[in-house]
Amino acid sequence: MTARATEAARALRTEICRDEETFGRLTAEWTALYGRCSSATPFQSHAWLHSWWLSYGRPGALRVVLVRREGGGLVAAAPLMRARGPLPALTQLGGTITDFTDVLLDDGCPEAAAALARGIARAARGAVIDLREVRPGAASEQVFARWRGPRRRLPDSLCLELPAVPMEGLLERIPSGKAQRVRAKLRKLDALGIDARVVSGDEVPAALDRLLKLHQLQWRDRGVTAEHTSDRFAQHLTRAVRPMVERGDAMVTEFRLGGDVVAADLTLMSPRLAGGYLYGADPALRARKVDVAAMLLRHGAGETSAGGRATLSMLRGTEAYKHHWRPETVGNQRLMLTGRGTAPLLWLRAGAADARRWAARQARERAWVGRALGRLPGRTPRGGGG
Repeated sequence: MTARATEAARALRTEICRDEETFGRLTAEWTALYGRCSSATPFQSHAWLHSWWLSYGRPGALRVVLVRREGGGLVAAAPLMRARGPLPALTQLGGTITDFTDVLLDDGCPEAAAALARGIARAARGAVIDLREVRPGAASEQVFARWRGPRRRLPDSLCLELPAVPMEGLLERIPSGKAQRVRAKLRKLDALGIDARVVSGDEVPAALDRLLKLHQLQWRDRGVTAEHTSDRFAQHLTRAVRPMVERGDAMVTEFRLGGDVVAADLTLMSPRLAGGYLYGADPALRARKVDVAAMLLRHGAGETSAGGRATLSMLRGTEAYKHHWRPETVGNQRLMLTGRGTAPLLWLRAGAADARRWAARQARERAWVGRALGRLPGRTPRGGGG
């Protein structure tokens, strides 16, 4: 950084918000900053983060770092909290239900990243800053680049992404025979008369209630994610998604057959990216051989491409059905930062993360070998009666 840039960065002032009511009152200026941060995803919207805190936050843990110009204008923000655990750490708001976490930096204020790094260091007070699920190109990378103490970059979850083009463009990505089968399934959808309708803001609470019920019905006896059945998750979604829909940061779509809602989908959107976050479908659709994934993708692709976005993300997870569309695999990152006096804490935390990744990889490899051996001629699969 040049001397002039350093001086400009020092002219900015930082503050730490520890109170959820004060955090709640930041809506207008946070939303304005969100609009000036081109790398932001819907998970950095104030509606999502503040609602998440109300459902999942712990008293006394909030540490939202804010950077302002001398006149008071907000140019950077890092939504952080003190984490539980034996090693002191600051993590980002959003938890495991959030696919991408990040800080916000005003694109027109290049000195904000250095000022935010200093503010985060002050907020940490001897803790490790552990930034999970950071998307490539995120604003957090600018803070990481300007960090003056020990730091570590680790891999995190994998995401699958498609270009934001209409369905015909997606069909061109797959073999012609498979594309013809998908077109036949889509014609069947049209023949059945399933129609899609995007709900308005005041309809969101009832639509989300229907979506969650369909989601539980869809996964009944197949291991639904426990958190998706909790009251706090439902309250968070209802509280967050309505203002997001009204601002254009989310879209709730219901699919009807004969007047009944048979499927519902929640897609989160920013100017550059849209991501299918959660859906629910009546199991009766499977009995009618309806390809629910193709139905949702056709609608999502149409809406996303019409909005001028570049990316249609399938968010975290590499499930087999997603690979049918030949998506690009994009790896999230885990960025760890600390001061020089607390470097041993960083190495301990990073080492524990490396060990967990190694153990998970070994478990996946053992499972693959077990499946392969179970397919060998003359071998009785495990659990097969002896």
